Amino acid sequence: MDSLQQQQFAINLMEHLVTATFVLDDTGKVIIWNKACERLTGIKASEVIGTDNHWQAFYSEKRPCLADLLVQNRIDELDELYVYHAEPSAYGKGYQAENWCYLPPINRRLYIAFDSGPIYDFQGNLIAVVETMRDMTEYKTVQSALEKLVEIDDLTGLSNRRYLAEHLETEWSAALANKNHFSLIIADIDFFKQFNDTYGHQAGDECLKSVANVMQQSLLRATDVAIRFGGEEFCVLLPNTRPKDAIDISERMRQNIYDMALAHKTSSVADYVTISCGVASMVPTGEKQAADLIKQADEALYQAKAAGRNRTVEYQQGL
Repeated sequence: MDSLQQQQFAINLMEHLVTATFVLDDTGKVIIWNKACERLTGIKASEVIGTDNHWQAFYSEKRPCLADLLVQNRIDELDELYVYHAEPSAYGKGYQAENWCYLPPINRRLYIAFDSGPIYDFQGNLIAVVETMRDMTEYKTVQSALEKLVEIDDLTGLSNRRYLAEHLETEWSAALANKNHFSLIIADIDFFKQFNDTYGHQAGDECLKSVANVMQQSLLRATDVAIRFGGEEFCVLLPNTRPKDAIDISERMRQNIYDMALAHKTSSVADYVTISCGVASMVPTGEKQAADLIKQADEALYQAKAAGRNRTVEYQQGL
């Protein structure tokens, strides 16, 4: 078999690989678009061979694919274009990356893992780049669901302390970048130990679930997140929320919990279950930390309890 026959054999072999594969020449034009690639993207080889329009298979607006970055020596753009990337690729001296892609030809959103590697001639000149693709949508969907499960409190269905640890810094960084207020409420069920002692732990669990449900229903924005902080203590993340608005939210939540009229005959402040709330608000700066916001809200909660409970107190320096 001469070299031309070997080349044709390699092309035929690649055409029928079960893995979606395309190849760009050193100018970025498509020279191979195999059958599996047609099935994955809904675009026929005849539509892209000899063109640089292959991006249309994966994106609704023009942007480089992983193979393009290798052809054009633009690897420094990987961070802004892909949610994950690594070097080298599993398939040689290339790169691997993953991303959610909206594929216009088939009108579907898929999570795709890409592997792209260069091909050089004997003189070390780039002559082509091979890119393979794997549909990871099902795996990614299951993974995301599992990640969400470990951030949910089993009893109340609210987000849990792990969620707070994972997302507090993210929200803080966003507020810092945008110079927005970031507010936090820490709330505690008043005399919950006495409730448990009087009505039993099963009733205590039902109380926690009821409070959590009303707390969640009291939040009107998707960005506001109620969290079971631990035991009978809760907190609420309020991104882009000014102090007055945070106090209004806290008071609405506190009043709604009182209005559900869950009997608590051993409470010293009311005939029903009540909560005390501490509110803190900051515009983040480089000198402040997210942990400072928690400390301030916790101090305000302490002040609310000291002032008689069943109330909202805003953190005030020096009080």
